Amino acid sequence: MTITDTRTRWLALLVLCLGDLMIVLDGTIVNVALPSIRDDLGFSQESLAWVVNAYLLTFGGFLLLGGRLGDLFGHRRMFLSGIALFTLASLACGLATSQGALIAARAVQGLGGAIVSAVALSLIMTLFVEPAERAKAMGVFGFVLSGGGTAGVLLGGVITDLLDWHWIFLVNLPVGIAVFALTLALLPGTRGQATGRVDVAGAITVTASLMIAVYAIVNGNEVGWMTARTLGLLGAAAVLMVVFLSLEARLSAPLMPLGIFRNRNVSTANVIGVLMAAGMFAYFFLSALYLQGILGYTPMEVGLAYLPSMVIWGGSSLLLSDRLVMRLGVRTPLIAGLALMTLGLLLLARTPVDGSFLVDVLPATIAVGLGAGIGFNPILLAAMSGVSPTEAGLASGVVNTSFMMGGALGLAVLASLAAWRTEELEAAGESARAALNGGYHLAFLVGSAFVVASAVVAAAFLRVDVSAAQEEHHGVPAPAAAD
Repeated sequence: MTITDTRTRWLALLVLCLGDLMIVLDGTIVNVALPSIRDDLGFSQESLAWVVNAYLLTFGGFLLLGGRLGDLFGHRRMFLSGIALFTLASLACGLATSQGALIAARAVQGLGGAIVSAVALSLIMTLFVEPAERAKAMGVFGFVLSGGGTAGVLLGGVITDLLDWHWIFLVNLPVGIAVFALTLALLPGTRGQATGRVDVAGAITVTASLMIAVYAIVNGNEVGWMTARTLGLLGAAAVLMVVFLSLEARLSAPLMPLGIFRNRNVSTANVIGVLMAAGMFAYFFLSALYLQGILGYTPMEVGLAYLPSMVIWGGSSLLLSDRLVMRLGVRTPLIAGLALMTLGLLLLARTPVDGSFLVDVLPATIAVGLGAGIGFNPILLAAMSGVSPTEAGLASGVVNTSFMMGGALGLAVLASLAAWRTEELEAAGESARAALNGGYHLAFLVGSAFVVASAVVAAAFLRVDVSAAQEEHHGVPAPAAAD
């Protein structure tokens, strides 16, 4: 059964976006509250990182498995399971009174978030089969997926200032309950379209590989990139990934059929996603550090500084991106969006120590907001183009994994470069603030290079007009109904 009523279909989209927004927000909303969490629960500076890392590790490690489970057992069923798990884990986080309890609950949150993120995109692709509607729906989803992180900074500051850190998790309860109930009411039950068993060996090896890699990446800046620990962990992750790929090539019902990467647009979109995320994490995190550490903004002021960018991001994603895709195809809007993101990062790479928000920060945030609003939708469309219903969850999990892994690796590398440049400038006699700002400048420059590289890949390898291909195949067939 499909949803034929247009109003119900768009309401269902909003519910799916709200569920995914919870997941995206939780990746950044906690950052502003970390000092309060440290003081309340007695974390050391080193152990405090686990409040973030526990979520990141399980989120990244279980994305592919979450997508495959959706294909096997039904996307709505797994979406509901993920929302329930994430909401219960949020309650546990909000009630946590010890370090161990909070870290364990954050890990479970990451598992629930991975399931929701892996299947939400698949549900949207089955709800909207007409090319123009699908492009508009993907614009809405792309804005939520990419702009939610910025909103998390603002909400984290407001909630922590007005209430306390427990409430950044407890606010998920009413939202999670509402999403669960509305999903039951608006989305028809679906049977999984894939066949076969769960590839346990593949799930274990790829999850272990991704978790070890993320662990090495997020701790590399602290323990050193060339230490035996970091290199050993990255080597172990690489070996496990080779084992996983060899298993997938031989199994009759693999977790990730390698044939999906024969689709040129799917492969290219994932490479673009890795490179773009590596650069964009410089914007999200390093610009916030510039505002706080150099200009002296409070957490709430940092969040408010992003509001113009969020408004432009949302407006261009909802009102402009889909029209550009339908008129020009995928490649041209994508390259234009990436060019604007590059401009924003280059503007941030020249901000002075005594910078002004209106002159030095606002133009950069506007360029990034407009570019991301235009460019994010085409990446998602390309990543899901030509994928059969039996592999929709897989394709969604793969592109989400690409964004997460690219962002984690990019942030770690850029933070390491910024720290190295700061130390070099301090040794040369620069003041602490000037040296710190110089470190940010280098990170922004390298981040812009990542985004330029993603534009080059798009120009060289994205050949098929995704919107035309969707028109030809008339979208993804809806799955059969089940109670």
